[in-house]
Amino acid sequence: MKNNSKKELIAKIETEAKKYFVGASGCHDWTHVERVRALALHIGKKEKADLFVVEAAALLHDIGRKEEMTNRGKICHAEKGAEISKIILKKYKFTQEQIDNVFHCIQSHRSRNGYAPTTLEAKVVFDADKIDSIGAIGAARAFLFAGNAGSNNLYTGNEKKLANDGKDYSYTKEDSSLLEYYKKLRFIYKKILTKEGKRIAKGRQKFMHDFFKRFDREIKGII
Repeated sequence: MKNNSKKELIAKIETEAKKYFVGASGCHDWTHVERVRALALHIGKKEKADLFVVEAAALLHDIGRKEEMTNRGKICHAEKGAEISKIILKKYKFTQEQIDNVFHCIQSHRSRNGYAPTTLEAKVVFDADKIDSIGAIGAARAFLFAGNAGSNNLYTGNEKKLANDGKDYSYTKEDSSLLEYYKKLRFIYKKILTKEGKRIAKGRQKFMHDFFKRFDREIKGII
């Protein structure tokens, strides 16, 4: 496939993907997709992945997110988005191999649904998505997610008690950005799969750790 043809197809995929983000919450809106695409292309270039597949998957990776939010977590946005992606990609004559790889990238980009990335492209998209959940932007998104999911708490005071009980408090009144950090975000760095992803994630993880450490101290009035 010629480069011009690939660019045209990517532009069409982008147009299709944007339809699924009308009215989306700020933590998973189109700006998140743009950041994940930029990260994925950067990491994919360093890791010598198929950038055409990487970019298509990055654009489509969260097209099931709005439906998950509407259903308050009762469906998996990665599974839903992967299924929708097949319909879109077939429409634009992607090869079956490309469709299968993009499907896998989307299905496996969520770390809590039991699907592990096995292709290089899936590992790149996984890392890009996870890196956008840490650092300064990750902390900001954590506050937005808790608010949009039904919690109006800046913090509850129960975070450390609930952090290790194995339950998922997303979409509940107990949720908060601090609980998200204690339960999930502080472990993100260990899940990163690619060499370049780990390099980027290292600095972001440190920033976020320092931020929430200070946040926790300020709650107590220590600083």
